Amino acid sequence: MPPGAPSGDGASVLTRADFSSDQDVRWCPGCGDYAILATVQRLMPELGVPRENLVFISGIGCSSRFPYYMNTYGMHSIHGRAPTIVTGLKTARPDLDVWMITGDGDSLSIGGNHIIHIMRRNVDVQIIMFNNQIYGLTKGQYSPTSEIGKVTKSTPFGSIDHPFNPIALVLGADAPFAARTMDRDPKHMKEILRKAHDFKGTGFVEVYQNCNIFNDEAFFEFTEKATKSDRAIFFEHDKPLTYAGGTRGLRLDGFHLESIDLESGEWGIDDCLVYDETSRELATILARVYWREDLPQPFGVFYRENRPTYDEQVNKQVTDVMERRGKGSLEDLLAEGDTWVVE
Repeated sequence: MPPGAPSGDGASVLTRADFSSDQDVRWCPGCGDYAILATVQRLMPELGVPRENLVFISGIGCSSRFPYYMNTYGMHSIHGRAPTIVTGLKTARPDLDVWMITGDGDSLSIGGNHIIHIMRRNVDVQIIMFNNQIYGLTKGQYSPTSEIGKVTKSTPFGSIDHPFNPIALVLGADAPFAARTMDRDPKHMKEILRKAHDFKGTGFVEVYQNCNIFNDEAFFEFTEKATKSDRAIFFEHDKPLTYAGGTRGLRLDGFHLESIDLESGEWGIDDCLVYDETSRELATILARVYWREDLPQPFGVFYRENRPTYDEQVNKQVTDVMERRGKGSLEDLLAEGDTWVVE
């Protein structure tokens, strides 16, 4: 997908319109994908990256139509294999700003093996995983994140599969950056995506995204005005964990998180856990707060760890070897070591 007029000279100021392609956006009316697309398009001009250096790679699914709608380079690739494409691209062209778009089915089912390895390798890309807890493109089958008992076309008597917790999964695969946001809070989503972009390494962002056709209102207790304050907590690094308009907080009792009433007189703000996004232990504890009635669902950056990236290490290794051994030749490569003549 060609990016249109070059923008690398810095002479023009880009807007959201510059990142909108001429393709008709073909998602169901009311789908949460529209909000994610709009947020990304609004973020792009603020990053200062020339369009010709931006690439969006997707797998298969509703979310994976995304590259068609971005006026940048992009590729609609293979089901579950987007991590392999972005790994190869970023390693061969470390100068490019690479984004991977995927869904819960694409990345956690057929792509499960690929997603864990890009996490441990720490390729310097941004990954946005649209999680709607359903297969939308194929018309409503249960997905790896669907809840137990989910009645769908493929589970008419209810799913008996235990669902994946995406944040806990990628943390288990040693993801260097893991975060969660939601489609119905574009301001928070934009902030989280910016943090993922600014991070040098694999920036994984799970987005709770509503599929209003096959799984409507799946996340409404966390996203809607009437319940959001009590059921969602938006945490930040080095700040106490509070929610419900500051009237409640989260306290750590050993390894156990509990909700405390900050207006009761028994507890105060100093009793709340101050979050540290560089602590793998705290990230693991907070990631396990998953669909619990007694605790709010967490949103924000769970974990951030600075370590060398895969692409920079590969390129450094190639440079070091070339400096020691020279460029070499294909003929020498084929003939070195043990060889045989087959007659």
